Amino acid sequence: MGPALLFCPADRPERFAKAAERADAVILDLEDAVAPDAKDYARRNLAEVPLDPERTIVRLNAAGRGTSGVHFEADLDALEATPYRTVMLAKAEAPEQLALLRSYRVVALCETAAGVLAAPAIAAEPNAVALMWGAEDLVASLGGTSSRTDDGAYRAVALHARSAVLLAAGAHGKAAIDAVYTDIPDLAGLAAESADAVASGFAAKACIHPSQVAAVRAAYAPSAEAVAGALALLAAAEAAGTGVFQHDGKMIDGPILRHAEMVVRRSRTQHAG
Repeated sequence: MGPALLFCPADRPERFAKAAERADAVILDLEDAVAPDAKDYARRNLAEVPLDPERTIVRLNAAGRGTSGVHFEADLDALEATPYRTVMLAKAEAPEQLALLRSYRVVALCETAAGVLAAPAIAAEPNAVALMWGAEDLVASLGGTSSRTDDGAYRAVALHARSAVLLAAGAHGKAAIDAVYTDIPDLAGLAAESADAVASGFAAKACIHPSQVAAVRAAYAPSAEAVAGALALLAAAEAAGTGVFQHDGKMIDGPILRHAEMVVRRSRTQHAG
């Protein structure tokens, strides 16, 4: 599964195939993108308009009490009639919630204060395959009004949550997915944020519009110059035969070599795809 994941409302079946064609994976959304009175229709579409299950994630409503819990149970009933076995759990807040999804691979969406604080325990669950974070729901859960400052940069609390979820996923060997970029026309801002996601260690970034896919893919595809530099560095390391050496005036050790290996790996993955 590649780096560009595209949300698609599950009540818009005419968009399913187009989303699958344009992105590396599709997230069929049963939660926020679907109005309450359209959720039953959205669930039926899961079985009636099938996609490749290896490249499809179904975002479920949050597990819990009240209306959300009722929708969650209905989502699970609908999934039984589909081949989909990878789900995204909205507003994940406790490892016990993943126990309700033992037969599924779970992308836990940590998008509340409780979810971010519980991210390490959630990531430790065997069926958690990835963690994602969300800025807007997080700020809403805190009683705030905006996740970003006027210049478009994340506020400190959002940056803290982003790092916390990334670290929790990494500590347990799970993938981390970066949050959506909501300013759809601002492709330059998306490109910069995607580049930071790559450099920081996020395995993928979620998109909310097909026009965003190319910018995310481009950020995850190393340039020819970057690949050539990484290969030269690895060749120099093999020739040096020592733990620490100098290359182009810089000290090179194990972690720097692993950075170079990752660049080469991403390049090979890109060409294989």
